[in-house]
Amino acid sequence: MGFANSEGVQLYVEKTGQGTPIVFVHEFAGDYRNWENQVRFLSRRYQCITFNARGYPPSDVPEEPEQYSQAHSVEDIANVMRYCNVKKAHIVGLSMGGYATVNFGIAHPEMARSLVIAGAGHGSDPQGRERFLHDSGELADRLISLGMQEGIVHYANSTIRRRYKEKDPRGFEEFNRQFAQHSPLGSALTTRGYQMRRSTIYELESKLKALDVPALIITGDDDEPCLGPAIFMKKTIANSRLWVVPRTSHPVNLEEPDAFNRAVLDFFTEID
Repeated sequence: MGFANSEGVQLYVEKTGQGTPIVFVHEFAGDYRNWENQVRFLSRRYQCITFNARGYPPSDVPEEPEQYSQAHSVEDIANVMRYCNVKKAHIVGLSMGGYATVNFGIAHPEMARSLVIAGAGHGSDPQGRERFLHDSGELADRLISLGMQEGIVHYANSTIRRRYKEKDPRGFEEFNRQFAQHSPLGSALTTRGYQMRRSTIYELESKLKALDVPALIITGDDDEPCLGPAIFMKKTIANSRLWVVPRTSHPVNLEEPDAFNRAVLDFFTEID
């Protein structure tokens, strides 16, 4: 474990195992701990690298809003890799991390062996865009005014996580306990600076058509905001595959860890 310097921001990093590197990029409500099932399984064959995004302690929490953006998230991945002396890696991201993974592949294709893009696309559909922005703004306000414990209640129990709560109540409670440990300021600035300002998946069409990195796109069939964007990415990225996981909502790797691990391992084996 250690800290990578990314444009003056210190990012907490853990490395496990030996072999071809995999970099895991967490979602908004999560952190590096959410990849534990994947690290335990895949570190038998691979070097697994997990890190906390800026704004997520023990990584630094910059207080300036301009320190949070899609561009920063992409360069944070690159700087974590440089810190670990890794020139090329498989990149695995969920939700916010899935967005970062897509954009990393666009910006740094020479550093990506492959992309696993899971649960990415929330806020992309034009019909729901205004609602997404409104809800995100309210969430940021609640985090600052109420703190994490109370501010996340509605978000943590939204419909896109209902299957997780049904399948694994203990895991769901642990996830939300860890979520409540995050920084209110870091989470609010991440919401406003990154999630509300990032390009939608559909706005990336021309860049996705030019993307020449193998991609595995994953979505749960109960993760309604991400189904359309997942199909769009499958149609747009030339060297891509799509896996729709039945009776599964947003946090695919947590809801169905065994199936997720096997699918990702099969994909890496094909690429390597």
